[in-house]
Amino acid sequence: MKIFYAIQATGNGHISRAMELLPYLQQYGTVDIFLSGANSTLSLNAPIKYRSKGLSLFYTCDGSLDYSKIVRSISPFRVMKEVRDLPVEKYDLVINDFECITSLACARKKVPSVNFGHQASFLSDKTPRPQKPSKAGEWILRNYAKATNYIGLHFENYDDFIFSPVIKEEILKAEAGNKGHITVYLPSYCDKQLIKLLQPFRDHRFEVFSRQAVKPYEIDHMNFRPVDSKDFNRSLINCHGIICGAGFETPAEALYLKKKMIAIPIQGQYEQQCNAAALKKIGIKTLDKLDDDFTDTFNNWVNDPVTPTVQYRYSTEAIINILMMRCTDLKTTLDIPYPDLIFN
Repeated sequence: MKIFYAIQATGNGHISRAMELLPYLQQYGTVDIFLSGANSTLSLNAPIKYRSKGLSLFYTCDGSLDYSKIVRSISPFRVMKEVRDLPVEKYDLVINDFECITSLACARKKVPSVNFGHQASFLSDKTPRPQKPSKAGEWILRNYAKATNYIGLHFENYDDFIFSPVIKEEILKAEAGNKGHITVYLPSYCDKQLIKLLQPFRDHRFEVFSRQAVKPYEIDHMNFRPVDSKDFNRSLINCHGIICGAGFETPAEALYLKKKMIAIPIQGQYEQQCNAAALKKIGIKTLDKLDDDFTDTFNNWVNDPVTPTVQYRYSTEAIINILMMRCTDLKTTLDIPYPDLIFN
């Protein structure tokens, strides 16, 4: 089987998930990767067959999207050419992790595809939303990467096509500890803003993973570090708690490790506002933005002995098996197990 796997590289979560999925996908055939986007800080440790600047997201220094930079990065003529030239018709299975060019190419060439990933879960009205849903945000989630099949991933199984997050093997095998530090990963903020935010809490140590840091440096009780997968995993596994955006992979891993968490959605990014609504239902502390009330919020949070948790039902292998059964005709030719695999 020839598999086309389109990966959105507007953030690190899609790449992190892809690295876990690839070994399981490769058991079914040859996988060619299309990497689309220009602002992730992690590299994909696998051969990339096709590459595009895609439609990328960029951020200001104060926790919001940089709309002017996003618009300037869009080249309609380049996108149209890539849609025309992308050879999706040569593959037996097209898997699309929320990538627009692949979706348009499949629609143009009438090629079936599966929208596989977190964003696919928002096809269900049962998936949590904020109190005031955004019409524009809803349209993007439902139309940006349209497909013929959908396999969603989320914190909980809200619908019959929504399954557990894909957790990195290193996290699954880890024995969570507590070395006292607070891990911070807020890529929509710059170092200057984070220093001002964390400076007052001198009784706590912070390991800050920064999109600006080229090499590690320290300021008082704050240790700033470049974003590196292994270093971040170490920090998360051993932290007292984490302050992060309301993305998907990092909060999902923090929940799995039973870590305290403050989640702050990127302003203007509707998907993260939806994730924050889901985390709030679980009992996680969420903030709309960083403001003058953060000192009291942090002190109450860091001293609260209660840590909300969830249990994920499906292993990565089970999710891939389900994807193959639902989105190909393999179920008629192969004896593929269809288990509800509980994490041990």
